[in-house]
Amino acid sequence: MFKSIKNDLPASIVVFFVALPLCLGIALASGAPLFSGVIAGIIGGVVVGSLSGSKLGVSGPAAGLAAIVLTAIVSLGSYENFLVAVVLAGIIQIIFGVLKAGVIGYYFPSSVIKGMLTGIGIIIILKQIPHFFGYDAEAEGADSFVESTGENTFSALLNISDHLILGSLIIGLIGLGIILFWDKVLSKKAKIFQIIQGPFVAVVVGVIYFSLTQDSDTLNIASSHLVSVPIPEDFDSFLGQFSFPNFASIINPDVWIVAFTIALVASLETLLSVEATDKLDPHKNVTPTNRELLAQGTGNIVSGLVGGLPITQVIVRSSANIQSGGASKMSTIIHGFLLLISVVVIPKLLNMIPLSVLAAILLVVGYKLAKPGLFVKMYKMGWKQFVPFVVTVLGIVFIDLLWGIGLGLAVGIVVILLKSYQNSHFLHIEDKSNGKHKIKMTLAEEVTFFNKGAILKELDSLPIDTYLEIDLIKTRFLDNDIIEILEDFLFKAEERNIDIKLVSKRGVVENPSSFIRFFNERPKSSLSLS
Repeated sequence: MFKSIKNDLPASIVVFFVALPLCLGIALASGAPLFSGVIAGIIGGVVVGSLSGSKLGVSGPAAGLAAIVLTAIVSLGSYENFLVAVVLAGIIQIIFGVLKAGVIGYYFPSSVIKGMLTGIGIIIILKQIPHFFGYDAEAEGADSFVESTGENTFSALLNISDHLILGSLIIGLIGLGIILFWDKVLSKKAKIFQIIQGPFVAVVVGVIYFSLTQDSDTLNIASSHLVSVPIPEDFDSFLGQFSFPNFASIINPDVWIVAFTIALVASLETLLSVEATDKLDPHKNVTPTNRELLAQGTGNIVSGLVGGLPITQVIVRSSANIQSGGASKMSTIIHGFLLLISVVVIPKLLNMIPLSVLAAILLVVGYKLAKPGLFVKMYKMGWKQFVPFVVTVLGIVFIDLLWGIGLGLAVGIVVILLKSYQNSHFLHIEDKSNGKHKIKMTLAEEVTFFNKGAILKELDSLPIDTYLEIDLIKTRFLDNDIIEILEDFLFKAEERNIDIKLVSKRGVVENPSSFIRFFNERPKSSLSLS
């Protein structure tokens, strides 16, 4: 891991600047103590990063859990009671990992994963534009269409002009210019510009700008438009920011319901992010999903024990890591230590960073996730890829991440069923022979109950005086439902003067008296023909 430190250290600094406002913003949106988000970010980096098998995935508090956390804290009566649910959720995730539930992650269609990446990219851009202009009413990291302010994603954009902060806009534009110039020009000139990343320089310039304009009435930036890390007066007050679970509430059934909900949603978000991160990985590493669940579960246990929010692997920070050249999980681990060191040593300096500069960093991250060319590429791949992709994107933008993925997955399943319906068999129609139509029906390699409708339709549409050859040579799996359809068809065949020739590895039969008897009289839920 240390061999790639020249790549991992610069990447970890960028991830740190992306993670810091998101950790604080998600805590705020969750109705939890601000420091709880930082705790989750630290543990997600150091603990989960160390245990995970993902080279480039970054874990921390997730916006997708904010609504669940907000509701749970209220319903359970206190944040300390909620922390018990976080610890239990971690234990449940470890059980998921032991039971090999991580395999679920491999069953999400590629079109949905690409839609998730694109949708997240679009929502990053839409949500960060107000921050870029100094309109900071909505917490960083929020991803729901309906915002906590009562506005929605698009109404917030329309109202920017009423809340524009000139100082935030100026330094946001300067920061964005630095990042783009660094990425497109300087990084190609010398290695030093690859080691020192553009986002880091943009943040430094942002701090300098704030310091120089504090006394200006028009160019200054108020504290409400800066990073807001809690500043303890001494070490004791620093320790006082940690909360601890009230295990007396473990007998409360509601605590267990919340725990299972968190474990399920966090595991799902993690598995989706793992799939997405592996797709973005230039080296195409494959993350062991069961190990990831074990790592996430451990992280949530530790986070809950010391007052942190629930943790998942998160695509925004992971993609920032990949875009910044991260090469191993050292970048994830270092970013966790940077969070810890910075909130202990330099919280006042952190609170001089304009949110508009961090928005500029995230705008670039979002654009790289949602490049317009991807829509064209997906469209050219055909509607069966394009429709689930678009539905996922629209669901994420107009509802939230989990709804978007759920809708995209539902459409993807419908497409699979339709493809299965269409590809169950092939018909070859020949000219009349001996006064009969000769039709050959070749069944697919695997024929299940999904194919019932298509096969029924073809059999019912056969004209009278037909010679039907049913070819099962390549069929390895034939569902009992299909055998029963063929069995029922024997009566219609006799009425329509249809002769049947059955060809399979078991032999050739003309006008079989019973299909069930032909298949060794074994009417099971399925039948292997191989």
